Amino acid sequence: MSEFAFEPVHGLPENLPPGEALRWQGAPNWRVLARRAFYVRTVAFYFGLLMLLRLAVLIAEGISLRDAMLWSLWMVTLALVAIGILTLLAWLYGRSTVYSITDRRVVIRFGVALPMAVNIPFKSIESAGLRTYPDGSGDIPLVLSEAQKVSYLIMWPNVRPWRFSNAQPMLRSIPEAATVAEILAEALRSASAERAHETASASTSAHDAPQDARARETNASMSDDASDDTSLAPSPAKAGGQ
Repeated sequence: MSEFAFEPVHGLPENLPPGEALRWQGAPNWRVLARRAFYVRTVAFYFGLLMLLRLAVLIAEGISLRDAMLWSLWMVTLALVAIGILTLLAWLYGRSTVYSITDRRVVIRFGVALPMAVNIPFKSIESAGLRTYPDGSGDIPLVLSEAQKVSYLIMWPNVRPWRFSNAQPMLRSIPEAATVAEILAEALRSASAERAHETASASTSAHDAPQDARARETNASMSDDASDDTSLAPSPAKAGGQ
């Protein structure tokens, strides 16, 4: 059984409430994640440079190239193990991470050993950025309001790199990042317009409420006056009895 079998909806911790629709859902490309987040190429270059330096030192000491390469095999083994571990981690993170955009929020489901989900309402997002790469993949960092905080360590690698004090959640290494950014931008605009409309409606209602109250008070006063006039006027029976 999958560790995510408990999810009522793939990538979401619960069913969407009525009126909320899913606009986009995707996951990071693990190959891009391996390069951009786990720096597999950088690690390979680092070990390659170390091995060349070791070969140069051994050859300078009078050791033959064949023996120097044999004595450097342990570094090749260490490099392959390190690159293999990093690649496996990238695959696991890519497999366990799901990004969801609804018309009200962004949801990031992540976690290899302990699955978690973070809901980011649109009202908590001040702005969103976009960084694309030549292969079309890219990152979309989210700048949150000061009242909203996320943990850099817990959410890594789904955060903008090197932003520790004011961590920014990020849709990382996603394919067709420009298209996803357009979907998110449209959802943010629609949500902002809806909130503005609700605020305007609430303001209008609050402005009309005192007027309605005054109108009801005036009508009640007039009704009381009319009732008093009726009680003071002689009824037909009394007029006939005089």
